[in-house]
Amino acid sequence: MNEPKRIVCHFSCGAASAVATKLTIAKNEAAPSKLPIEIIYCHVRQEDPDNMRFLRDCEKWFGLPIQILMDKKYDGDIVQVMTKRQYINGADGAPCTLHLKKEPARAFAKHGDLNVYGYTAGEEDRYDRWIDANAERLISAPLIESGIYKGAALAMVKRAGIELPRLYAMGYDHNNCIGCVKGGAWYWNKIRVDFPERFAEQLAIEEGIGHPTLRINKQPVWLRDLAPGRGRRHEEPKIECGVACEAVETTILESELSDLI
Repeated sequence: MNEPKRIVCHFSCGAASAVATKLTIAKNEAAPSKLPIEIIYCHVRQEDPDNMRFLRDCEKWFGLPIQILMDKKYDGDIVQVMTKRQYINGADGAPCTLHLKKEPARAFAKHGDLNVYGYTAGEEDRYDRWIDANAERLISAPLIESGIYKGAALAMVKRAGIELPRLYAMGYDHNNCIGCVKGGAWYWNKIRVDFPERFAEQLAIEEGIGHPTLRINKQPVWLRDLAPGRGRRHEEPKIECGVACEAVETTILESELSDLI
């Protein structure tokens, strides 16, 4: 396989991608021959507004700018994707992921890019599926390589003095778009309470398309029929660190100190 010519860190405004990016920058600084690094963020209009605050805080931590990309065909809007495509979610995944995340990133890509993603320890299956589907592309998952789990990544961001994105504090276990079509019954009941306008918007999309967002026990369930309180609350990721974190943070600290010499 060819040697990489450029590093592209795929930042998602989540804790894991932030730590993966920071660790990659530190390792690149320590390498005998440094590669150019680009950090990209594919913006979606339904993401929480606090994400931009988190992005700016991470830019300071990285010491590098983050390039904000946005799909033009659908104006970065998941509602437009679903209504124009007349499709919400299914066996092939969510169309919003394809059009608003993957396609802008592909347009930015160049031959020889090393793509860095925030897959964490425990997500090896997702990582392997990405490799199988993108055999021609170079990929790095530094958190898997370092044994960093999601809770540890959350802790490392907090220890860096960066406030986590607001949705984590609100009890969500991810920082996806508000009203993510991949969410389950518990998630959509929480959206109904926290973001009633978004819940009503998704309900209207279901009615217009004629297809429900949810599947529970492999059976379709319309949001209008979703009983309040249905679904089990996912366990929140514990914010904790261990030996693996210490090794990663040492690598980052050594890189930062070397910049001062």
